[in-house]
Parts: sequence; C-alpha cells; structure tokens
Amino acid sequence: MSIVKEFNDYRERMNERIMSYDNKVIKRFFNLDTNTYMEGALDVKTKEMLGLVASMVLRCDDCIKYHLGKCYEQGVSTEEVMEVFAIANLVGGSIVIPHFRRAVEYWEELLKLES
Repeated sequence: MSIVKEFNDYRERMNERIMSYDNKVIKRFFNLDTNTYMEGALDVKTKEMLGLVASMVLRCDDCIKYHLGKCYEQGVSTEEVMEVFAIANLVGGSIVIPHFRRAVEYWEELLKLES
C-alpha cells in the first residue's frame, strides 16, 4: 500500500471515529479549520502553501502530508513546492530537514498518482 493511500485511509477512518463522539467543541474546531482554508482574500492554493510552511516549521509530519495532498489537488508544481520547502527550511532551521526529507518522499508518491 502506498504511503499516500495509507495516510488518507487512516485519516478518514479516524476522523469518522472522532466525529462519532458528537462533541460540539471538536466539531467547531474542525469546521474552523475547514473554513480557514476556503477561498477568501487569498486563494485556496496560496493558503495550502502557507499551511505547508507552517506545518513544516512546527514539524508535524501528518500536517505536512495533509497540506502536500491539498497542494497537489490545487495544482501546485514541483518547482513551487520546492520554494515552499526552501522557505520552511529557512524559517525553521536545520531541525526541519528530517521533515523535509519525508515531505519530498511523500510529494514524489503523490506525483506517481498521475501515472
């Protein structure tokens, strides 16, 4: 199973379980996240790239995978992703490098979906 499918399947399954608890605060938080990344003064593509930078600097591999997937869906090019990675490494410092490696691996797996 590809790392992309494994990640997406796990995320979907666990989000369904989380939502099954019907907690109002959790549902509102998830909704806030969804609404934040909707079209506004900034387009969705830009917001996803910003989310990717923040996720890399915060060193959240799940968040990085999520935003890479969204960037892929928004048509972000490899050149654009590499610039996003450059900004994240500059802002976050060398501690981001292990996450950068995994992000490149995940991006390359996303690109294989085109084949």
